[in-house]
Amino acid sequence: MKRMLLIGSVGLAATACGGGRSASAVSASSASDWPLFGYTAARTSSGPSATGITAANVGRLRRQRVLLDGTVDSSPIYLHAVRVRGVVHDVFFVTTTYGRTEAIDASSGRVLWRYTPAGYSSWAGTAQITTATPAADPGRKWIYAASPGGQIQKLAVADGHVAWRTRITLLPAREKIASALNYWHGRVIATTGGYFGDAPPYQGHVALLAASNGRLLSVWNSLCSNRHQLISPSSCASSDSAIWGRAGAVVANASGELLVATGNGDWNGKTNWGDSTVHLSANASRVLGSWTPTNEATLNSSDLDVGSTSPVLLGSGYIAQGGKDGKIRLLILRKLSPPGRKGGELQTISTPGATDLFTAPAVWHADGRTWFFVADNAGLAAWTLGGGRLRRAWSTNTPGTSPVLAGGLLYVYDPSGGLVIYLPRSGKKLGTLAAAGGHWNSAIVADGRIALPEGDANKHASTGVLDIYRLG
Repeated sequence: MKRMLLIGSVGLAATACGGGRSASAVSASSASDWPLFGYTAARTSSGPSATGITAANVGRLRRQRVLLDGTVDSSPIYLHAVRVRGVVHDVFFVTTTYGRTEAIDASSGRVLWRYTPAGYSSWAGTAQITTATPAADPGRKWIYAASPGGQIQKLAVADGHVAWRTRITLLPAREKIASALNYWHGRVIATTGGYFGDAPPYQGHVALLAASNGRLLSVWNSLCSNRHQLISPSSCASSDSAIWGRAGAVVANASGELLVATGNGDWNGKTNWGDSTVHLSANASRVLGSWTPTNEATLNSSDLDVGSTSPVLLGSGYIAQGGKDGKIRLLILRKLSPPGRKGGELQTISTPGATDLFTAPAVWHADGRTWFFVADNAGLAAWTLGGGRLRRAWSTNTPGTSPVLAGGLLYVYDPSGGLVIYLPRSGKKLGTLAAAGGHWNSAIVADGRIALPEGDANKHASTGVLDIYRLG
C-alpha cells in the first residue's frame, strides 16, 4: 500500500524533520524511553519527569499525521537513540489490529521497517484482531508483539526480523490477545480474553514466556485454574472470565508477583475466578490472595465485568479496582482475602461519570502526595490518597481514555477527538491538540514529542493514523 505523510497543524503549519536524529531533538538530560504500556511493569502511567514539553510551550506543538496500513487501537512504545539498519534513530513502535508491527522514525514519521505475521491475509478485515501494545526488552535490541493468530513474537529493533514466535492459545478464533504485553526480569507476560460478543468457549489466562527463547514457562487459567497449561477451551466446563483490561497483568512488587482482574465467569473460590482481582505468585503457579465483590453473581449475570480494567497500584500497599458497574474499590494488597472469600474493600467510590470503566487509570507521586487520575466515557477526575481514603480533588465532564502523566502534565485523549492537556494538581486545561476520534487509544510523551494513534479496532479497517506532535 502506498504510504503518505500528511503534515497537519495545531495552530500553525508544521515543518517535517529529516530522518535519523533530529538536530532540534531534546537534550540528552531529558531523553527517555517509554518501553511499556503504562511506562513501567507496575503500569502507573506516570512517565519521565522531564519531556521537553512544559505548560509554557504546549502552544508550540505541531502535528504530523502518519497514515498507516492498519489501525492502532492501543498505545505506542518508544526507544531513544537505537540503531536501525545501521543508523541511530528515535523510534516509535506500534502494532496494528491485524498484527502488523511497525518501527516509525520519531523525527520524520518515516516507517523504518514493518513486520507482517503469517496469517495476516486471513484476518484482515475480519473480527479477529488484537489491541495489545508491544513491549520493549530492557536491552533495547528487541521488542515483543502480539498477533491475532494467538502468537507472541520477538522482533529485532534493528530490522524487524523474528527471533521466535510462540502461541499462547489453542483457540485464537475465540481467545483474543487484547491487553498490553508486559515484561519482568527475563519474562514476557501476556493475557487472553474473548472477542466482542463473548462467544464461548474461551478462558482468560496468564502466559509467561522466556524472553530469551520464547519457551512457554507457565500458564494460569482463570477458569479450571487447577490445570497449569494451555487448555482446549471446550475441555473446561466453564467459559469466559476474560483478562482484558488495557494494562493486562500488573507486576505488583519487586518479587515479580502479579495482579490481574477477570471478567464475567463462574466463581467458586477454588478453581474458577470470574469477576475478581487475583494476586498471583511471580511464576503464576499459585493464587496468593483475591478480592471478589459480594454481588459477584449479579455482576456476572448483568455483564458488569470487574475485569474491564486492570488493578491499579497506588503505593503503600493500596490497590484500586474499577469495573463496568461504575464503581472503584480501594483494597490493600496484603489484606486481600484468602482464596474462597468475598468482600473486604476499604472504600467504594463512583467512577467520574458513574459509568463503565474501560481505561487504565494513572498514578502520580508528587510533593509527598499520591494522585489518582481516572477517565471514562463521561468524565475525568482526580483523587488524592491519604489516611486510607481516596478524596476527590477535581473533575471535568470531558470523556477520556487512559490518562498519562509526563513532565508534570496530564494528557488525556478524548475518544470523540482531541488530546487534552491539563495541569494535574488543579485540573486546569492548558489546551487541546487536534486529533480524530478513536476507541482505546492513548498517548505517550518523551523527548519533546507526543505519539497518539487514532481509530477504532471494531471498525475492522486496514488503515489508521499515528499523530506525532513535536515542538515547532
